[in-house]
Amino acid sequence: MTILPLNLATNATPEALLAFLGECRAGAVRDGHPKLVSISLAVDALDPLAVLESIFEPDEPHFYAERPSLESAIAGAEIATAHEASGAARFASVQRWIDQTLAHTIAVGDVEAPFGGPHFFAGFTFSDEVDPGEPFPPAFAFVPRWQVSLAGTTTTAVANLLVTADADVAVQAERVWRAHAKFRHFEYAGGGESGTGGLSGTDVPAVMPGIGSGTGVPPVISGMGGTSMPHSVQHGRDAHAATNTNQEHARDARATSEHGRDAHATAERQAKATFTTREAGDYRAAVARALELISVGELNKIVLARAQDLTASQPLHPLRMLNGLRQRFPDCYAFSLAHGRGRSFIGASPERLVRVSRGSVETEALAGSMRRGATASEDAALAAALLRSEKDVREHREVIDDIVARLKPLGLQLEYAEQPQLRRLANVQHLHTPVRAALPEGVRLLDIVAAMHPTPAVGGNPRQSAVARIRELEGFARGLYAGALGWLNARGGGEFFVGIRSALVEGASARVFAGAGIVAGSTPEKEFAETELKFKAMLEALVGQE
Repeated sequence: MTILPLNLATNATPEALLAFLGECRAGAVRDGHPKLVSISLAVDALDPLAVLESIFEPDEPHFYAERPSLESAIAGAEIATAHEASGAARFASVQRWIDQTLAHTIAVGDVEAPFGGPHFFAGFTFSDEVDPGEPFPPAFAFVPRWQVSLAGTTTTAVANLLVTADADVAVQAERVWRAHAKFRHFEYAGGGESGTGGLSGTDVPAVMPGIGSGTGVPPVISGMGGTSMPHSVQHGRDAHAATNTNQEHARDARATSEHGRDAHATAERQAKATFTTREAGDYRAAVARALELISVGELNKIVLARAQDLTASQPLHPLRMLNGLRQRFPDCYAFSLAHGRGRSFIGASPERLVRVSRGSVETEALAGSMRRGATASEDAALAAALLRSEKDVREHREVIDDIVARLKPLGLQLEYAEQPQLRRLANVQHLHTPVRAALPEGVRLLDIVAAMHPTPAVGGNPRQSAVARIRELEGFARGLYAGALGWLNARGGGEFFVGIRSALVEGASARVFAGAGIVAGSTPEKEFAETELKFKAMLEALVGQE
């Protein structure tokens, strides 16, 4: 990635932005490759989820991830450039696409700010392949057109656009100017009478401190060539912006009406909606069959999930449902991923898969569960029982051993405590062991994700045998449930979590997932009760059902 030292706070003018994008287009012509242009701007404090809700469109891709207790959140909407892959090499395919995209990226502005610069959002389904018609491909990664993030008290807004050799840079410049102006003075949908939540509206402040000075914009640095850009899924309209401007304005007008004046009314209708629930499959029978496979030595552990299909009397808004999850589970990853086909995968996951930051790797073992107590004494007694449970401690140890076995071949020297800790959530407590290591030279974040996914905490052990049996026993496609979701930045850092405690939402329907690990000593009734506990917490947070 090339970072240009432009002064984005001095003499900002639309003419300067247009001149800069013109130079980027000239670079695309010269090198024979499109340029991903990323413009970062520090702005006043914003709530990324509220921003995403204000500009939400069911047919536009988006990504959201937040750790409320850490005051860390990032959101992205629409697509500048994207990539899909399948098969065992899907992680490597996404990494190659990221590398090639960054080789043709030009970044300006507050790139070094927290979450500054282009970010790559990705979702990998549980399985390497999916059946036709499933809502998400095995691997889906994209750079959003609009990105807003919060790190402590710092909010960073980023506009990303793909500048091709034939791009209409005048239209692109106008769009970026409007968007960054709105990020500087964002009005949430439903938060005021104007309802100007969209990012492509026509109201433009006279001055937007965010683009370089008029004639002082340096030319695009030459010598950025290389192999051709990979096959990309171009949902973004930047390459053909001129022919779609009117459609975007019309869409934004609809969004302003729907998510502005009607926001409170929609929330009230959803609160009063009634729901019907239907179970997918026979969970007790699946557990009984799994115990037979464990007894004959085919498996040591298998994680089996349940799916409940909810039908509401009113359309469901996935981001408003997500707000209930982040409020109830502030120590979890609140997340949402949409592919642009009307379906959103949302949840509040307690499980980090892997985080890479400043040369360090962090992962964890999370396995073994117990309910929370109604009183402090009962809660403490249940926690002590969990720590003494031979079945749960054995299940937890298998997860740690598996992490070690998968990551040592990559050269990671893992550090972890011998005895597990307790991880207490609102409705359940887990055995938890943090694992850390230095990142070896030449090892990438997605290398670690590929090695770890799926962990025994969501798959089983031996992995190949367990994964092969899961679909047969559960009777439904997992899709992104228990998959790997997260983000990567241009510096090689990023974070992935496991898509559990989750739901797939579309229109007035939602499929909610919950699972449990099956090992020797498990019983169908006990595992059913554990999943009931998880379902209860999800339904209370999602739709207010008691």
